[in-house]
Amino acid sequence: MSKLNTGDYNLLPYEKVLMYGTSCLTDAELLAVIIRSGTRSCNCVEIARRLLDSTGQMGLLGLKHMSINDYCQIEGIGTVKAVMLMCIGELSSRIAKASMGHKIKFAYASDIAAYCMEEMRHLEQEKFTLLLLNNKCELIHEVTLSMGTVNYTCVSTRDIFIHALRHNAVHFILVHNHPSGDPKPS
Repeated sequence: MSKLNTGDYNLLPYEKVLMYGTSCLTDAELLAVIIRSGTRSCNCVEIARRLLDSTGQMGLLGLKHMSINDYCQIEGIGTVKAVMLMCIGELSSRIAKASMGHKIKFAYASDIAAYCMEEMRHLEQEKFTLLLLNNKCELIHEVTLSMGTVNYTCVSTRDIFIHALRHNAVHFILVHNHPSGDPKPS
């Protein structure tokens, strides 16, 4: 695809994609393609800009922190569009996990962090996850053991071993997030 010309900045997002591909779109224009239509007072690009502005400085990452009610507070976004945007956020998280390959193998702590980070970085409450592995350190099962509060979650040792034995796990990994972003052990 060729480079965007000065006069092409007035093109609609769909037209830009057809001429230059998706990589030439701004974040607001990408969202506008998903939003599809505007209102009498503003077009879909303006609605997308307002949506991004509502996340503060978080931009696109802020969209994962929004609820359906939060989305519906933006003029031009109703329940259907809000559900679509929530589903796109979930799809992006699943794509990030799937990009690790069909058989997910953990050789390093960084592999585990890469696998869990996309989902857990956006959570606003503590989550305790159990990853069960076979003898080749390949993921065979994943289970959420606990969803807690903003600063607390609790797990029973018994539950860990029940799941591990039930799935014939050879190894297991416990993963826990801190919504505060403070990595100090709790």
